[in-house]
Amino acid sequence: MGSDTFIQVILAIILPPLGVFFKFGCGVEFWICLALTFLGYLPGIVYAIYVLVMQ
Repeated sequence: MGSDTFIQVILAIILPPLGVFFKFGCGVEFWICLALTFLGYLPGIVYAIYVLVMQ
């Protein structure tokens, strides 16, 4: 886990779609994270961290 990933995870905790956007742009991952964040803040955070760390 590099420093870029660490910064993205911190951003994902503060505003989940933002951290995903910086890594994937406006791809499918961003839209899924945005939808999950609207449904509930916690699911958005969990998904964002999962996507950023695992990919």
